[in-house]
Amino acid sequence: MSLDRMLPLLEGVKRRGQGRWLALCPAHNDRSPSLALRELDDGRVLVHCFAGCDIHSILSRLAITFDDLYPSRELGHRLTREKRPFPATDILHAIAFEVLFVAVTASSILAGEPLNAADRERLALAVCRIHAALDAGGLNHE
Repeated sequence: MSLDRMLPLLEGVKRRGQGRWLALCPAHNDRSPSLALRELDDGRVLVHCFAGCDIHSILSRLAITFDDLYPSRELGHRLTREKRPFPATDILHAIAFEVLFVAVTASSILAGEPLNAADRERLALAVCRIHAALDAGGLNHE
C-alpha cells in the first residue's frame, strides 16, 4: 500500500515535506498530530506515533497490515535500515505540545507553585514522550 492510499484513512493530515506527513493518531484521542509517516524511495512506509501508541494498535484501527507498509520485492533483495527514520523537524512538530507543557510546568515550579498529583503525572508522561521521540529519531539524549 502506498502512502497515497493510506493518507485518506487518517484525519488531520499535514504534509511536512517530500514523502513526509504528520496526522492525528487513530489509536488514541489525538488533539494535535503525533503520528509521523514517511515513504522511503524504495516504497516502504514508516509509521511512528510520538505519543507512544504501538504500531499494532495503529494498523488495526486503519484496518491494514504490516505487509501493506512494504512494497512487493524480489527474492534476495535486502532492505537497508534507516538510521534516522524521521527528520528532526517532524519530531519537534510531533512533540511540540509535550515540550510546551514541560516549559510551562518548569515556569510554575520556578515561581514556587506546587504541582498537584495530576500535574506531576502529566509531566512524567511528557518527559517519557520526549525521550521516546528522541529515541525514534535516532538522537542520543543521555
